[in-house]
Parts: sequence; C-alpha cells; structure tokens
Amino acid sequence: MMKKIILLATLLAGSGLFVAYGSGNNNPSAKATTTDAPAFDYIADRFADIQVLRYEVRGWETLSLQQKKLAYYLYEAGLSGRDIFYDQKYRYGLTIRKTLEAILNTYQGERAGKEWADFETYAKRFFFSNGNHHHYGAEKMMPGCSQAYFTELIRKSDVGQLPLDGREPAAFTAWIVPIVFDPKVDAKEVDLDAKDVIVASCNNFYSGVTQQEVETYYDGIKEADTSNRSQIGFNTRLVKENGKLVEQVWKSGGMYGAAIDKIIYWLEKAEDVAETPEQKTTIAKLITFYRSGDPKHFDDYSIAWVQDTSARVDFVNGFIEVYQDALQKKGAYESIVSIKDLEATKRIAAISREAQWFEDHSPIMDDHKKKVVTGISAKVITVVGEVGDAGPATPIGINLPNNEWIREDYGSKSVSLGNIVEAYNYYRSRSPLMDEFGSSPEVIERARKHAAYSGELHTDMHEVIGHASGKINEGVGTTDQTLKNYAGVLEEARADLVALYYIYDPKLVEIGVMESLEVGKAQYDNYIMNGLMTQLNRIEPGKNLEESHMRNRQLISAWAVDKGQQERVITRENRNGKTYFVINDYAKLRGLFGQLLREIQRIKSEGDFEAGKNLVETYGVRIEPALHNEVLERYAKLDIAPYMGFIQPKLVPVMAGEKIMDVRVEYSKAFLDQMLEYGKHYSLLPVKN
Repeated sequence: MMKKIILLATLLAGSGLFVAYGSGNNNPSAKATTTDAPAFDYIADRFADIQVLRYEVRGWETLSLQQKKLAYYLYEAGLSGRDIFYDQKYRYGLTIRKTLEAILNTYQGERAGKEWADFETYAKRFFFSNGNHHHYGAEKMMPGCSQAYFTELIRKSDVGQLPLDGREPAAFTAWIVPIVFDPKVDAKEVDLDAKDVIVASCNNFYSGVTQQEVETYYDGIKEADTSNRSQIGFNTRLVKENGKLVEQVWKSGGMYGAAIDKIIYWLEKAEDVAETPEQKTTIAKLITFYRSGDPKHFDDYSIAWVQDTSARVDFVNGFIEVYQDALQKKGAYESIVSIKDLEATKRIAAISREAQWFEDHSPIMDDHKKKVVTGISAKVITVVGEVGDAGPATPIGINLPNNEWIREDYGSKSVSLGNIVEAYNYYRSRSPLMDEFGSSPEVIERARKHAAYSGELHTDMHEVIGHASGKINEGVGTTDQTLKNYAGVLEEARADLVALYYIYDPKLVEIGVMESLEVGKAQYDNYIMNGLMTQLNRIEPGKNLEESHMRNRQLISAWAVDKGQQERVITRENRNGKTYFVINDYAKLRGLFGQLLREIQRIKSEGDFEAGKNLVETYGVRIEPALHNEVLERYAKLDIAPYMGFIQPKLVPVMAGEKIMDVRVEYSKAFLDQMLEYGKHYSLLPVKN
C-alpha cells in the first residue's frame, strides 16, 4: 500500500541564481524558524486556495561534477514523464492543458480585467493540480471566467497551437467547453464513496469497465499464479475491447511509449555517471522495467534501489503511488531527485537504528509483529526536483517500496524531505493559525517552541517505523485485495498511530532525538486540532471527507474523543461561540492511540474488510455541519491558503561544446512561467494515448 505523508498549510502557520551553504538542523531542541527576513526568497505566488513557495537546494556546491551531472540527468528523466501524469489523471487532461498553453502563449486580445484574471487563476490551479480536478479533493475545478469569454480566448489564439485533433476550430470549441465548464461532466477524479468507484471515478486508469469486472479480473490473475508476488496491473490501463478486458501496458513501445523512451534516454546517461556499482545496477534495472513493462522487473529494480544506500544523489522514478486509483492498484507517475543531507540524517538514522526496539515494544498483537525488522535505511534529503504525482504539491516524507513482500524480505528506504519541511516551517512561523485555534495560552506557547520540530519528528517516525512496522498474516492477500478502497486511509492511519504512540515515549529522549515529552505534547495538540477542526477549511460546505490523509486524521482524532469520553481524555469546549478541543490527559491519550493502532494493525494483518470499513465510515468521513461552518468563518479572517506547493528549481548545464563543465541551480521567479516552459520543452505525448 501507498507510503507517503503529506503536509498541508492547515498544519503550518527575488530570485535568480542562488547557491546555498549549510545543512539541516539535528538539534533536538530546534525551534520554529524565526520571523527575521530570510536570505532565501521562499514566497513565490498566491492564488485561489494555493500558496506557492520555493525550496532551497542546500549543499549543491559540495557535489562533484559527476554527482551534478547525475542529478541533472535524473532531473531530465523525471520531467520527460510529466505528460504521463496529466493523462493518468484524466483522459482529456493533455487536451485541456495544451488549450490553456495555446491561449497563454498566443492570445491576441487584452490581457487585463476581471475575466482575464479569473482565467489566469484557473490556469494556475489546473497546472498546480496536474489537471482540472483538485489535487487533494479530487473534485472538478470550475473556471471563474464565463464560457463566452473562454470561447473568445480560444478564437483569438493561434489555431496552429490548439489541440484540434482533426476538428475544425468552431467544433473543437463547442466540444471542449462543456468538458471544462459543465460540473456534471466527469465530476470526480477519484470517488471513494460511490456504489461503483471505478465507474464514478473519471481518471484514466480504466475505460469501459466496472468495479466488479476489475476486481474479478485481477483476482483471477492472482488465483492463477499464487506464487506471483508482484504488483499485478500497477503499470497498465485496463480497458474493454470487443467485449474482452485488455491491459494496455505503460512501457517503451506501448502506452506512453514516447515519453518513456525519453525517460530511458536520460536514465542511460545517468547510468554512465552513477556514483556506485549498486546505483548503476539500480538504474539499469529501472531501464529494463521501462522497456519490458514486466512487474517482476520493477520488483528487481525496487530490491536494488532499497540496497543502494551509499550514494549521495538518489531518486524515485516510476509508477509509484496508488491514491489516484479508487481501488489502489494503478501507480501514478512521479519523480523525485535528491541529495542526502549528511548532518540532518543523523536524527532520522538514530530512529532507524532502534527499529527493532520499536517493533518489539509496539502495542500491537505479538502475532502481527515482525520478529526481525529487515533493512530499514533512513535519511533526510535535500530535494532537487519533483514532478508528476510529487509536484507541485509534494510529500514531506516517503517510505518505499510499496510491495509488501519486498519490504519484509529486503527492507525499505525512509526519507524525510528536509528542505521542503524547512520551507513549510518558514511559512508556518508567520501563520496566525495556532493563535486562533489553540485551546490555551500554554498550548500556543508550546507550539511556538516545539511544533516545527515535533512535526518533523512525527514525519520521521511515520515513515521509518510506521509504514515499516507490522506484518500481514500468512495466506492473507495484499491490502488492495482485502481492504480495497479503504486500504489507503487505514495504512496512513496505522503509520500515523505508530508515530503518535512513540512521540510521547521517553525512549526518544533517551536516544537523543527529543529534548522532553513537551515535544510530544505539542504534536498531540496539533494533531487533534487539525484532525477535528483546521483541516475542514479545505472542504466545501455540505461535502464529506474524501482524501485518504484527511479521513485518516479525523478517524484517529474522532475515535480518541469518543473512546476517551468517559475519562474526559479530550473535551470539547465552547468559549464565546468558538469551539476548542482540550487534551486533559496526554498519557491516557497515548494509551488510546495504542489501542487503535492495535486494532488497525489487526485489520491489516487479517484482511478484515468489514471492520476497516466500519472504522472509516463511522469516524473518518462525515463532517458536523455547524462545526464546519464555524471553522470556515474563523479561517476566512486569517487569510491563510489551505494548500501549498512549490516552484521547482531549474538545473542548467554549463557547456563547453558538447561537454558539461558544471551544472547550476537557478530559481524560477513565476509559477506560471515555469509551467509554460515545461509545456514547451517536455510535451512528448499526443492528446490521445
């Protein structure tokens, strides 16, 4: 199951060429970033519900030329697959994007006034979400400008730049307008609550098939060869042709072949400058997978990647996370290129070294514990570039690979994205959020001292000992088979609970990664506040929770309130018309987290679909309307964007003829400019794939 943790603005309170010095902070008493003016320009753009930031590539100047070239080639490989994710999210994603690009690049009319501003905002939202469905909520985003104005924009743009696909311009306009403007046309990219989640979801992983047909098809493949432990179907589109189910494979010579061939081109260059023999093998195995499309070859790559731990430059590239698929089977394309933060890695490595202790002392049932925790490597990285499912909205931590048997037999890599967290913390230090929703002056002051660090620590443990903990019982299927559309939320809840349980454990003080249990209290305060209140700012009135991370956080928080009600572990208070959730006993709350962790691990280990469904539907989906309206009203006064993401740095080779002499890091000034530049240089796929 998917292993990713995402940090959003509700948890958070001039550029050009810039080369940074210094490294991350390993001080367990680290405080939130001060409000002094930074040397680096973090703030990039603000539109709709989005705050766009920049992140700094610290340590770049310490790399050798070979390492810089390696990072550059991997960066180009990642961008070469950008089109894939647009097409995966929606079958018309590339068509809409190319239409917006044509308008923004060639429109001959006046670029001023409210309608133009509304159109430009829609374009930015589209690029940020890699499509016309919201990057987090999955609902269709509607333009603020009128249909008539949009039609006029198309009419006054270069017809040669429009993705007409054989249509006359007038016919093309008549066809695309309802796709963009009609809220009933393909309303949800991922719909987890529908009777048939495949039919109701408009992503491009399936065509002409039902949920029952998908489940029967893949169950049949598993039953035909029970020895096959690969992620069957994770790199295909399943369609019905002439009444038969057919998989269209994402590989060289197959679906997305043009983009994949370009990815291979850059990977081959990266292979030539690999830092270590292990890394060279890893890249070679990924190339083999992209050429064959065979899931077993992706297993080979994943095993090699897990064992490749000594290189300074690292990467994730492929069809990785399954959140975009309601049945949690299909992997969305993403790429992350990074360099290891040598100093900051000391903290996360200290947690990794104690992985066996954490497993042995977990409150889960003994039968569900790993007797031997294998091969957990952990590090803090400095991100160099992200694309696809990893950008512009980014995780702050990852734990891969997703294939459960590889994790159990070979281990996993846990990664904290240090410079991403640093940028968030800079923004957070300026946020009035805790002042408004914090339940007491003591809670607010504790947050000022410890919230930033406690968040980093929670992420570390979520990835290192959360996703890597526990095991599935012998003979029980993978979670996409057993827990189905509830697999994602339950896995994220399980990992969060591991981190929550241990962040209030003296063990962390003992091993030197936390100064006192006050850090744990700060995380408990923030988690409950967010799970029950502040994350609701991202939901439209009358809607329920859809996204797995949001469901997970409410599930945990609401369950704790319910089960701790008799002992008043958490109480709900109303003061002058404002709601607060007050933690009265942190030790007892930790005990409740342990109880819920035990149950969710049992659900995963035993494949108990009904129990998992009951937990999610009871605690993780529905929103109290009155509380929701209150949160929205209080938030509106704060002027905080509920979502954040990033402009990417640009790697620029310094050439002497055909030879790379150096690679520079440049920081783009404008989000929209970067999106249009990507469109010019990395449009490798046709609008129909």
